[in-house]
Amino acid sequence: MNVLGFDTQPKDTRIVVAMSGGVDSSVAAALMVEAGFEVIGMTLQLYDHGSAVGKKGACCAGQDIYDARQVCARLGVPHYILDYESQFSKTVIEDFADSYLKGETPIPCVRCNQEVKFKDLLTTARDLGAQALITGHYVQRLMGAGNAELHQAVDPSRDQSYFLFATTQDQLNFLRFPLGGMPKSETREHALRFGLDVAEKPDSQDICFVPGGSYVSVLEKLRPGSLEEGDIVHVDGRVLGRHKGIINYTIGQRKGLGIGGGNPLYVLRLNPEAHQVIVGPYEALGRAEIRVKEVNWLGDVREGSFSCEVKVRSTRPPVQAEVFFEDNRKARVVFLNPEYGVAAGQACVFYKGSRVLGGGWIIREDFN
Repeated sequence: MNVLGFDTQPKDTRIVVAMSGGVDSSVAAALMVEAGFEVIGMTLQLYDHGSAVGKKGACCAGQDIYDARQVCARLGVPHYILDYESQFSKTVIEDFADSYLKGETPIPCVRCNQEVKFKDLLTTARDLGAQALITGHYVQRLMGAGNAELHQAVDPSRDQSYFLFATTQDQLNFLRFPLGGMPKSETREHALRFGLDVAEKPDSQDICFVPGGSYVSVLEKLRPGSLEEGDIVHVDGRVLGRHKGIINYTIGQRKGLGIGGGNPLYVLRLNPEAHQVIVGPYEALGRAEIRVKEVNWLGDVREGSFSCEVKVRSTRPPVQAEVFFEDNRKARVVFLNPEYGVAAGQACVFYKGSRVLGGGWIIREDFN
């Protein structure tokens, strides 16, 4: 059995590596070539960078595509670019804009994995006769009693399991994550060892189609009029001031409200219908329970309820909760202790130790 868990020898095993042009996917490809697999590199053209920043001639992440091509050339493997711009725009960018206007805080990277990378790219890999799709994500795929299991990376500072909760069992059976068992420093060392030009390339910190992190300017372009003004309202009903568009605010925000004086106030919820930002004291942020939709389940048994740990933001530590399954892929999550800063549109991911059991999207209607 080879290192990817197949009965065939590496030289007889074709795999596709998703190449983003960064150091992680480049090292993943290099490790697979070193192991003797037949490797095909694929890069998805997902968005028009020039359109995003409002400048002509700014190619769609042109440098990243160039870097991916150069890495594949150095490794001596074929490299293909697939144009998924239309699909990405429809399923990720448009969803991102609509979610913000509904008073939610979306996570486009999850939607991209769910609707493009682990769906369309995976299908393409299978069409090419590949036995696995390799990515540079920092998660672990471990074999359980019956199926592959999704686990957190060994390096908690790099773990990306929260963003992959929507991975289905069928997809997980086909995917492989060679970097999940190493820290980022080791990945960099491999890149230097392989002589890759991207060895010192910095990690991307922004959403790919939001250059410089200015999502408000992107939303203005996508949805003209999205900066409609409205009232900042205390949870007790008092109007405290005016805001310049609810898309400028996130749940739990304290600074930049423009209503100084008195005790600290935090954004509790957003009311897009009335164009209101609702604020209140910190204790009002606490939630005893939430509900989630579009639940994806990777556990063993799905019925009744179960105890686990959950994360309601990628940067929040896991907390104890009880999850109750409901109809139509929904679930109710009851926290052992009130959880603060929960935002509609974010993901609630279920864990049992390091294993990802699944998760769902936090429902906005429960925040009214």
